[in-house]
Amino acid sequence: MNDSSRKIIHCDCDCFYAAVEMRDDPTLRDVPLAVGGRPDQRGVVATANYEARRYGIHSAMATAQALKLCPELVVLPPAMEKYRIASRQILAIYGHYTDLVEPLSLDEAYLDVSDSPHCKGSATLIAQEIRQRIFDTVGITASAGVAPNKFVAKIASDWNKPDGMWLVTPGQVDAFVAALPVKKLHGVGKVTAAKLHKLGAQTCEDLRGWTLLELQHHFGSFGARLHDLCRGIDNRPVSNARERKSVSCEETYTPDVPDLPACLALLPELYDNLLGRIKRAGAEKNVNKLFVKLRFANFTQTTVECVGREPNMAQFEKLMETGFARGSQPVRLLGAGVRLGEAESIEQLSLFGNASLD
Repeated sequence: MNDSSRKIIHCDCDCFYAAVEMRDDPTLRDVPLAVGGRPDQRGVVATANYEARRYGIHSAMATAQALKLCPELVVLPPAMEKYRIASRQILAIYGHYTDLVEPLSLDEAYLDVSDSPHCKGSATLIAQEIRQRIFDTVGITASAGVAPNKFVAKIASDWNKPDGMWLVTPGQVDAFVAALPVKKLHGVGKVTAAKLHKLGAQTCEDLRGWTLLELQHHFGSFGARLHDLCRGIDNRPVSNARERKSVSCEETYTPDVPDLPACLALLPELYDNLLGRIKRAGAEKNVNKLFVKLRFANFTQTTVECVGREPNMAQFEKLMETGFARGSQPVRLLGAGVRLGEAESIEQLSLFGNASLD
């Protein structure tokens, strides 16, 4: 049953990294701008301003490809500390209105303002006030969606970008969601969208003609989620207690790493970086698995993991050997990391010793 009494805001700053750079250098406001890695080092675009987006440039696009689309594109390296300062200011504004804030990134969050006393309890007025305060305090614009649940609020925040807001009342949810393309559903990527299209479902309205059993037959456990979402049902709570599930570090290499001995020679540096990250995260006591990731020259990727209570160089070497054997070709990216769990589950795992490699 959908809870229509909730008041959820999804707030998302517009092209956040680029917006901070344009704030600090107004001459960048009217030129195509991207923040990202260098093209000669296989860098990717982290974000692009709206001038750049007119050329088809988007986040996660290779910087080299972005420059082909727009040769006059200005590419700046990320200034993460500057963005973190802005993020702390934004989160402080969110926290003024409710304790139920669930950050999704430095600039994006869900807020449950169902019981907020501010603005006479109006979620719409709260969202407007938050957007104005972000502009006044941080100097950038934000967009917001207001709805009875997280799924609809997130879609609504994108409805009137940039620097806009969209309200979907409980009575409007059904019609709003019915018209959505299935690719807008949370968790539906390119592969699932293509499968849905092949089965004749272009919109959520189309998908509502399917029974729960039919959706589960085609999509397994995700079928139940599709059944709810296409009807605008999403009872996930806004959670301010986000649990960290892993700590890792990875590196992309130019040129490709040619063979296994060369991969193993690079492992000690990755290992040392990983140990530092685990320590900074205070996660030493919560490690329950070790893993390595390899992305090969043909862009296929594999991850190998095993049970482990603490990082161990010899174990990482074995994982690397297993992973490399799956591709047996030059490698463009190497990663090493640990999975984290609760103390109780770690104790249970330790009873069985070290499991064999996946």
